[in-house]
Amino acid sequence: MAVNRPSNVRAVRLRHNQTDVERKLWLAVRDRRLLDAKFRRQVPIGPYVVDFLCLDAKLIIELDGGQHADEDSARQTWLEQNGYRVLRFWNNELTTNFEGVLATIAGVLAPLRA
Repeated sequence: MAVNRPSNVRAVRLRHNQTDVERKLWLAVRDRRLLDAKFRRQVPIGPYVVDFLCLDAKLIIELDGGQHADEDSARQTWLEQNGYRVLRFWNNELTTNFEGVLATIAGVLAPLRA
């Protein structure tokens, strides 16, 4: 899928300005640390930049803190119509139930990686 330049520039900016919860999740999933799945962060897909992507499993993880709440429905629909599965977590879920979030992601990844 072609990457448009504005999305690519935005993705680079977002990678350099991670939130605390994005940084926390990135440290847990980077370098194939979760079920040997390769994740990338702040990835342009079509008109959107997604928080985390495991391309092999076509799995997107979005962390919601209200910054793009208005576009979430259209965004989710577009991503799903293009073959991606989207998991959404509120930022406070990562701070109060981090192990549960990782278990949820692993539970979705496991059958996709088999």
